[in-house]
Amino acid sequence: MAVTVKTFASASEAAGVLSSDRSARYLGGGTLVMRALNEGDVSISTVVRASDQALTRIDASGPRITLGAGVTFARVLAERDLAFLHAPARSIGGPAVRNMGTVGGNLFAPSPYGDFTVALLALDATVAVAGGFGSRDIPIEEFLQARERQAGTLVLSVSCTRPANSDAFRYRKIARIKPKGGSVITLAAHLPISGGRIAGARIALGSMAPTQIRARAAERALEGRSLDAATIAAAASAATEGTSPSDNALGSAWYRREIVGVHLRRLLSGQE
Repeated sequence: MAVTVKTFASASEAAGVLSSDRSARYLGGGTLVMRALNEGDVSISTVVRASDQALTRIDASGPRITLGAGVTFARVLAERDLAFLHAPARSIGGPAVRNMGTVGGNLFAPSPYGDFTVALLALDATVAVAGGFGSRDIPIEEFLQARERQAGTLVLSVSCTRPANSDAFRYRKIARIKPKGGSVITLAAHLPISGGRIAGARIALGSMAPTQIRARAAERALEGRSLDAATIAAAASAATEGTSPSDNALGSAWYRREIVGVHLRRLLSGQE
């Protein structure tokens, strides 16, 4: 089956094709789309690209940072102002994947991938998209819940507020092959502190459901409390609530449920 490649100067033109042609897929870094094509995915007949420079722009000068959807993980790692995102970016594959893989593409990566998105979910990111309904901003959690219906939209950028300090944001990926492997589980936590107590806790998990999810029960255990041993233990005990992991070659659903609390406890305690 022949595949047509269409390249546009603007993101809006590319978004228009994606909205009108259900067989079209956007090609950013290619780590997802090219794999699908090489594996014989006949649902893709048109590959869409855009040379719009806005898609590769980074704005990290203020308290809120914006990453164009086409920004690669290698570029994230090269930005000193994005140091809080270096651990998630470094956990994505090897150098070749980080040189090609993009922030926007990671939003669509299926489990056990999509680790950078776990970090963005913990940071309450906003996803800017263009498509049949025009350009709009979507909370990342809403975007992920409807991810399977996002095929006709083009992600333009993601943005999030920079953590107030280095201790406020924490990230951990559990993999059998480091750093290239898919995750057994991935965890990220944003724990803003006000008056010595956690205010606005967000815990995100990867490989614990069909898409990345928040650990809301764990968040409730943390909210309004100091980050002491008792609070951490309560959050760890609640980590599996609302999860629905699956079995795959990296680990069983049972194993994931058994270890997620252990690793959340280590993450919140600052243990390696």
